Amino acid sequence: MGSRSIRIVEVGLRDGLQNEKQVVPTAIKVGLAQRLKNAGVKTLEIGAFVRADKVPQMADTKLFLGELSKTKDFKLVQLSALVPNEKGMHEAIAAGLKEVAVFTAASDSFTRNNINCTVEESFVRFEPVFKLAKKNKIKVRGYLSTAFGCPYEGSVSEKRVVDLTARLLKLGCYEVSIGDTIGVAVPSQVESLVKKIKARKISLAKIAGHFHDTRGTSLANILTAYRLGLRVFDSSLGGLGGCPYAPGASGNVATEDVVYMFEKMNVKTGLHLKSLIDTNHWLSQTMKRSLPSKVSQAGSLLLS
Repeated sequence: MGSRSIRIVEVGLRDGLQNEKQVVPTAIKVGLAQRLKNAGVKTLEIGAFVRADKVPQMADTKLFLGELSKTKDFKLVQLSALVPNEKGMHEAIAAGLKEVAVFTAASDSFTRNNINCTVEESFVRFEPVFKLAKKNKIKVRGYLSTAFGCPYEGSVSEKRVVDLTARLLKLGCYEVSIGDTIGVAVPSQVESLVKKIKARKISLAKIAGHFHDTRGTSLANILTAYRLGLRVFDSSLGGLGGCPYAPGASGNVATEDVVYMFEKMNVKTGLHLKSLIDTNHWLSQTMKRSLPSKVSQAGSLLLS
């Protein structure tokens, strides 16, 4: 990946859909995955091996993955799923996944509400996951939520965020996605944290940015992170998402909006914007509501 290119991790099928009130049928997920692949998406988070009673939208992850595996179309797409513990990891292995993601946060209140344990306890749960990953040659990505603020505790220590990032990498994560779960971050905050990460001699090649647009600052935060050296960003088609354990948090930054900004800056994303906009309109009709992406609402006029 060159200095004038970025990698986008599409999280709409997991982080996007997990907060929807109505369960989205597997067939619609398959259609969305196909359209995202056709738009150039190479890294796709497709679900989570979690308890169906807690996150009903993810109950069909095994079935969904099985449907995708029936076609050769997804051989060149990196598919991943969230696993909360050893049980979830065994399910991911049985499903044939070659990449999984683990989740923790920078505040104990958030992890208690989300996965019913402290941050320290979440690392204990990770140990068998990483052992199984190593044994089965599965890549592990780490999510570190509430890195810029917690809905329960407020401000979060930057030192703790850096410490936890280093710990996830040492444990075996090939990449850590640092999340603004409730969309409170501003560019100066992003700059401060990224500089502290660099000061710890942590390679920014192993860091991704995960920004929510709750207060309209996600693109500004992404641009700040890019200028400081980050080259991987999570996004969700249409801006789908939110978090069931973060009151008031709206969706992830929209994939279309990120692609529009970078492509207009001559930074390559590898994604086709017109196809993403068409996919947004298809999904909006399917879900019978508009999605918050500003670029898709504006339409494809003057894209060239």
